[in-house]
Amino acid sequence: MSLKPLNLVRPTTTLDIENGLSLVPRIKLNLTVYPSGFTVTKPIDEWKIKRSLVDFLKTSLSTPITVPEEDIQIKRLRDLKKRKRDDPVATGTLHIWDLGFLDDRSRKDAEEEGLKDLDKKFLEWRMYLVEKMEGIELNLEGVKFRLSVSVPASDDFEGMKKSWEDFYAFGNRGYPRGRREPDTFTLRGLPSRWFSEPRVSSKPSMLVTHTIFSAFGQIRNLTVAEDDDLREDANEESEGLVSGLYCKIVVQFEKYKDFYDVLRVLCGRSLQKQGSRLKADYEVSWEKDAHFRNSRNQIQEKDNRSEAPRRHSYSSRHSPETVRPRRFKE
Repeated sequence: MSLKPLNLVRPTTTLDIENGLSLVPRIKLNLTVYPSGFTVTKPIDEWKIKRSLVDFLKTSLSTPITVPEEDIQIKRLRDLKKRKRDDPVATGTLHIWDLGFLDDRSRKDAEEEGLKDLDKKFLEWRMYLVEKMEGIELNLEGVKFRLSVSVPASDDFEGMKKSWEDFYAFGNRGYPRGRREPDTFTLRGLPSRWFSEPRVSSKPSMLVTHTIFSAFGQIRNLTVAEDDDLREDANEESEGLVSGLYCKIVVQFEKYKDFYDVLRVLCGRSLQKQGSRLKADYEVSWEKDAHFRNSRNQIQEKDNRSEAPRRHSYSSRHSPETVRPRRFKE
């Protein structure tokens, strides 16, 4: 499958990749609801909050947008008696999938120049939306609440870029001398079955995963594992998360440019499988730790403890690990 150069992918364009997968653009915001200076004695009504936000987006923006209620998720705090004074009463997310109003195709600029303009327009409009929604008052039948809004860290590519630039500028202990750029990122919360071999196993496959990501550039190292850490990180709202449902993928590219272009495209998108209505949100972050250098010992220890480890690791043919070991007579 031939992919369009990633540096030319517009922030409002769906990118089709290998294995029937697509990266679908969207704006995602984290929502947090606080009481406005009073003691909450009964659970809030999630539906009323959704209706208030839908009306706000239709009437209070320079470019009114229509968001279906199902694209706003609100989870109220279960036990208000355990809530501390400064704790929220509910959290949630807002997804905006229709971004056509940002993509002005009437301009006849050169494609690369138009991409820079659209990237800037996308980021400016997202920040405008955050500023408009931050601190708004929600009046639910006379009871007032305050809304706090933020962009998920996984969607903030510019923020991640600044963090690694600062890291390499002010200290890169543990890295080879002279290294000044990252090359590894981690993806979490991906549906395992989308990276498995059909009719073979429901577990994520190294072969399938490598096929998908090698289309973006030459891979130096790759690991894929069931993301059981996601269960440990889950809060009380995520009880009952099935083991093996999600996977964690760590990819190290040979070239910084490939790492950079892939990470930019991954930020601000969700993953969708052909034939499925599900759009999976994932977490993506760059690796400042020497993941593959440190994980070899961890994998070996895990191999010694378990006869059937669920983590798979790949190294390119340039890796010292692929050198054929010498044979000795017993």
